[in-house]
Amino acid sequence: MKRWCAALAAVLLLSAPAGAAGAAPAVEAQAAVLMEQETGTVLFEHNAHDKLEPASVTKVMTLLLVMEAVDSGRLTLDEPVTVSANAASMGGSQVYLKENEQMTVDELLKAVAVVSGNDAAVALAEHLSGSEAAFVERMNQRAAELGMSDTHFVNCTGLPAAGHLTSAYDIAVMSRELMRHPGIQNYTTIWMDSLRGGQFQLSNTNKLVRYYDGCTGLKTGSTDSAGYCLSATAERDGLSLIAVVLKADTSQQRFDTAQNLLNFGFANYTLLDVQPGAALPPVTVLLGEQSQVQPAVSGPARVLVERDKLDLVTTQIRLAGDVEAPVEEGQILGELVVLVDGQERQSIPLVARSGVERISVGGIFSRLLRALLLAG
Repeated sequence: MKRWCAALAAVLLLSAPAGAAGAAPAVEAQAAVLMEQETGTVLFEHNAHDKLEPASVTKVMTLLLVMEAVDSGRLTLDEPVTVSANAASMGGSQVYLKENEQMTVDELLKAVAVVSGNDAAVALAEHLSGSEAAFVERMNQRAAELGMSDTHFVNCTGLPAAGHLTSAYDIAVMSRELMRHPGIQNYTTIWMDSLRGGQFQLSNTNKLVRYYDGCTGLKTGSTDSAGYCLSATAERDGLSLIAVVLKADTSQQRFDTAQNLLNFGFANYTLLDVQPGAALPPVTVLLGEQSQVQPAVSGPARVLVERDKLDLVTTQIRLAGDVEAPVEEGQILGELVVLVDGQERQSIPLVARSGVERISVGGIFSRLLRALLLAG
């Protein structure tokens, strides 16, 4: 029983590709990945683990670390940041920060997300970690925590540097993590805005924000050596997708490829809410203060399904015959298995809705006495 529960506790959403669905999207780039955001399932890949320069798509990780600091309370959006000489010296895309100029975290996030300001990215990095080098060390630590095994960062901007490499898959992984912070969309969905009281105009480098229905971000990048790169995110009807494109020859090719990937995903996949086909029976509790415990589905249950297989989705309930007290609230008692065309696609834990304490020795005697009295 314990071995069965331990094995079941390790069950996670299956993230194998959900099978061929429709014609493969046209890709005009060296590498590409389409990932479903909620489950992390890869729906399409092309050279997904090739180690390539990401250019300013690097800033997905920069934004992630800043948003984590904001959401944890280590930074506030209205907190002023004083620009260093080093940050002001950054070339490439910039908002022309001056040494000792002050902007809020909010304004600098906008500068990074909308126009890919290298100076703004370094200013945030130095403010959060003391130096860009210390911030980059944390970037690499965070990449390792996320399992981004193709990635090594050298700076927080994506400006060309020897050894600064990642992959389309790893970018999808960190983009997915960034999108767990809903506040980022306050910046990545901006089409046009301004800084310095309206004196400096901003126009989003990600043209999909304006032209693609449901676009929620995320980050462009380009250098001569990296080519044209993009991590594009979009949401329609509760389905959120991440399309990563690396080393396209032209800016238009990266946007066209991202649209092709997103269109493919929305046309062929959906997230389906699943529930048991019948009421869940209680599970017997041995040596418990209560003789039964009611199982329940562990949180919202959604499964990624090909649209042409919606009518082929079935479920099975697997429950333990009994469980020994004490039982903790949330303890795994079984699983709801989702099958698509007879093949297991996903396993969702069934857990104890409430806890059950172990009966005391005195309680056992009282129970036996009551049983004897009733028998007499």
